[in-house]
Amino acid sequence: MNQTTNNPLFDLVLRSTNMQRNEFKAALASFIFVFVLMTAYYLLRPMRDAMASDWTDAEVSWLWTLNFFISTAIVAIYGVIVSKVSFEKLVPGIYLFFAASFLIFYLMVQGSENAVLVDKSFYLWVSVFALFHVSVFWSLMADTFNKDQAGRLFSVIAAGASIGAIVGPALSAILVQSIGLQGMMLLSASMLLLPIPLIFYIGKLKHSDLGNTELESGLDAKKIGGNPFGGFKEFFTNPYLLGIGLFIILYTGIGSFVYFEQKNLLVDYSRADRTTIYGIRDVITNTITFVFAFFLTGRIVTKVGMPTALTLVPIIIVFGMLVLAFSPILIVALGVWVTRSAGNYGLARPAREMLFTKVDRESRFKTKPVIDIVAYRGGDVIMAWLFTGLTQGLGLGLAAVALVGAGIAALWGVVGYFLGKVYDTGE
Repeated sequence: MNQTTNNPLFDLVLRSTNMQRNEFKAALASFIFVFVLMTAYYLLRPMRDAMASDWTDAEVSWLWTLNFFISTAIVAIYGVIVSKVSFEKLVPGIYLFFAASFLIFYLMVQGSENAVLVDKSFYLWVSVFALFHVSVFWSLMADTFNKDQAGRLFSVIAAGASIGAIVGPALSAILVQSIGLQGMMLLSASMLLLPIPLIFYIGKLKHSDLGNTELESGLDAKKIGGNPFGGFKEFFTNPYLLGIGLFIILYTGIGSFVYFEQKNLLVDYSRADRTTIYGIRDVITNTITFVFAFFLTGRIVTKVGMPTALTLVPIIIVFGMLVLAFSPILIVALGVWVTRSAGNYGLARPAREMLFTKVDRESRFKTKPVIDIVAYRGGDVIMAWLFTGLTQGLGLGLAAVALVGAGIAALWGVVGYFLGKVYDTGE
């Protein structure tokens, strides 16, 4: 760190991010870690989303329902692993497992005669990966940084995710025409191996630079132990954690509504063109997210408090859904998606992850995946079938459905406000 003491650029980074000198190495390693993760994911996401326009609303709803049960089973298995496996093997093993899974899909695509089955299986698995790899990462972050550090640093670290989410879809939009889905799978699998050394490095910095011995070591030989299914039990019995779960379910509600509208508006486009459109959408979204998260979020949370941080994005989305109700066209639907996603990843998501610094270690690694994955996918299922019921059941158009979405966004904001009050008051 002495080499950077008189470095003007280093000093500028510290002032811009409200970071302390002893936190720089850990924050930078975490930043790179999540950058690589999100790049690997976003290489695949535009192609996954492009597949959905080939299927009906009901088909996608059934896929989301199946995804919910698969995700629940995986989280239950993960709870057993957390109880039995040491941290030295746990977190690196998760990313090694997903890297191997995409290598298997690569081989399946090469030799399968049932393209539709492989497409739907891939769609499901990327959806599982989408939440699980991020949940494990933020569990590690909550186990590494204390509450004060989280308030200042999580948005900066989340900016690394935003840059990865810019680079990933940009590469996807460029490479899809040349290397195809198979090449994306192989590239993503390779990238998931890169963060493994960083996991051990962050574990060392937790004690040496951050001085957070009281949080317990994130990567020592100690196991959490306890009830493997304790995460499910605590989720349903702890009002604070249940509130976080409801916040996520309502967030997914807005995403599901806009997702289905984009899917339906892109039916007449080719899969390659859809991939390009989704890739450009994600680049724009995550560019905005990066600027917001890196320079503003940490200051917003510390100055205006958590209630405002968790309520601001839902309020904006209420107005966005009202605009969509009056102008039900593709560009508006894409605009609402960009606003909702950028607001979530730039402000609401880092603020939400700070909420977990108030819970104990077992909750971070057992209950958090239940919230991040099971509750999230449960929200997907509920909202997907609600959307299908409104469109295919009742025959409602986009305008009417968007008004329902505005109501969901309003309720999302109310829940966020009360969660923020609990966090700030410590009650």
